[in-house]
Amino acid sequence: MDLLGPSLEDQFNKCGRRFSLKTVLMIADQMLERVELMHSRHLIHRDIKPANFVTDAGGRANGNFIYCIDFGLSKRYRHPRTLQHIPQREGRSLTGTPRYASINNHLGVEQSRRDDLESIGYVLVYFLKGGLPWQGLKAKSATKKYKLIMEKKQQITIPALCQGCPSQFAEYLAYCRSLKFEAKPNIAYLRGMFRDLFRSQGYTNNHSSLDWDWNRVEGSASEKPAGEVVE
Repeated sequence: MDLLGPSLEDQFNKCGRRFSLKTVLMIADQMLERVELMHSRHLIHRDIKPANFVTDAGGRANGNFIYCIDFGLSKRYRHPRTLQHIPQREGRSLTGTPRYASINNHLGVEQSRRDDLESIGYVLVYFLKGGLPWQGLKAKSATKKYKLIMEKKQQITIPALCQGCPSQFAEYLAYCRSLKFEAKPNIAYLRGMFRDLFRSQGYTNNHSSLDWDWNRVEGSASEKPAGEVVE
């Protein structure tokens, strides 16, 4: 981890807390690929958030690679030899970061692959819109605040949450929430949906550092005249 660069949350702050659609779609593709690999190794992450995905420090492909870190809350969802899935249980405590937690996680349902995918959906909307509707809620205790977050997530419709985003983001979240507990998410379908959107926008990925918002910000900052303060 010491050899890696800033987290996506750090990069988000550097870019004025808003990413372009192009950068969000490239992030989506890599996040989904990382999670698919993890799931193939019989693990669920259980704490998907921007701070747990980091960019390269500049050595590999000019920082074009996104790494998944912090497996402290990760858990096997199936036996590596028999592939027996863990049972669905209720009454579990919230695990992970409330802002990006799935509704089932809030409700105390045992997490599975679908919950990692739903959390990615919230991260992507957060990056595209600059925030989520359940941020900044005030409560007298953490427990009450988590309850308010859950209620807000349940109340707001997916179209309202994704208002202003391309329709694929609402489609993504609807798909994730429709998954059964033991279901294997069709990540090829989800990545394909976002890649089709990427192409339809006329975007190209030249694997250049300038494909990413944060490198363009750095580039423009470095071009400032000497002596000028860069905020």
